[in-house]
Amino acid sequence: MNINYKEYEKEVIELRRYFHENPELGFKEYNTSEHIKEYLKKLGLDPYTVAGTGVVAVIKGGYPGKTVLLRADMDALPIQEENDVSYASKNPGVMHACGHDGHMAMLLVAARVLVQLRDELHGNVKLVFQPNEEIAGACYMVDEGVLENPHVDASFGVHLWTPIESGKIGLKSGPVMAEMFNFKINVMGVSCHSSAPQDGVDAILCASNIVQVLQSIPVREINPMDTTIISVCSIHGGSSTNIISDKVVLEGSIRYLYDGRDDGMEQPRKRMERIVNGICAAYRAKAEISFEPSNYILINDEESVAFLKEKVMPEIVPDSEIIPYCTMGGEDFSEFTNRNNVPGAFIFIGTGNREKGTDHPHHCNTFNIDEETLITGVKLHVETARKYLQ
Repeated sequence: MNINYKEYEKEVIELRRYFHENPELGFKEYNTSEHIKEYLKKLGLDPYTVAGTGVVAVIKGGYPGKTVLLRADMDALPIQEENDVSYASKNPGVMHACGHDGHMAMLLVAARVLVQLRDELHGNVKLVFQPNEEIAGACYMVDEGVLENPHVDASFGVHLWTPIESGKIGLKSGPVMAEMFNFKINVMGVSCHSSAPQDGVDAILCASNIVQVLQSIPVREINPMDTTIISVCSIHGGSSTNIISDKVVLEGSIRYLYDGRDDGMEQPRKRMERIVNGICAAYRAKAEISFEPSNYILINDEESVAFLKEKVMPEIVPDSEIIPYCTMGGEDFSEFTNRNNVPGAFIFIGTGNREKGTDHPHHCNTFNIDEETLITGVKLHVETARKYLQ
């Protein structure tokens, strides 16, 4: 069956704009979830809820075979939109500033096309609309069995990406997005009057040194070929101009493109703990440091990437428009693939267009996408499932 994708361009844009106007934060995507379910029901599917607000539906092919998972994320960000567009966010302080509105629209329209193709498919297409991607919601879907019933044999995801020029695709095997842990460091000293600093232990002075010395880990302790980023993004401490502070709280993130387990070669978190505790000992302070996993490293399976390049991409873009791409950004799509030993790949769809103003960074209040690239995502979903289940 030949598909005229041009027929779906208007619908995918309209859907994207609806989601953009009505953004919702992670695990609060109530309206979003209902809108998705209603759309899928009209296609004759039987969607069900997973992980609170997540939505899953299965398109059963005309023949028995494997199951391929296609995923879109749903959540928006706590950002006040500054774009002057007719479809700007109607929810104050909440904005789709990462492209998830487009991801949902692309997968829904792909579902419409795949339903028409179901009789030729050898197997199943599992459509997964995931909540709370920004704070690692995928693990909850996995815990509730999204990779089973039917068992998933391969998973594929796409991301609209403004750092890549519109018309180009980012795709490579191996690590493509970083492992990320959020950290919190409580530095505890002893309060005193600033006129007699010898009577106390200055938590601010100690914390300042910690911020500086942590930067030595990536450049002096870890192999420079093993990319590592330590970012202290929040500092809170002190209550008055004449009181030595007894407590400072540092928060931030650590990212890397390798196996960062404590028994691995680089041990980035253990190094952080050693330095923090050492500096605090030098300043007579104490510290509590905790790490919270956000996203584990996302690794594209070599065979899945080869499949995409040989079978799918010729239908989408010429070879010259495919670029090897990886980023230190985090993405919990790893839960659907390498974290649970499922082959698969994650694809970046370039949507950066300076003339249209869609080259702004992700997570900023002027973020927008080149809507002409939405149909590329529809094609990728459809052709990936179609070729995989031939």
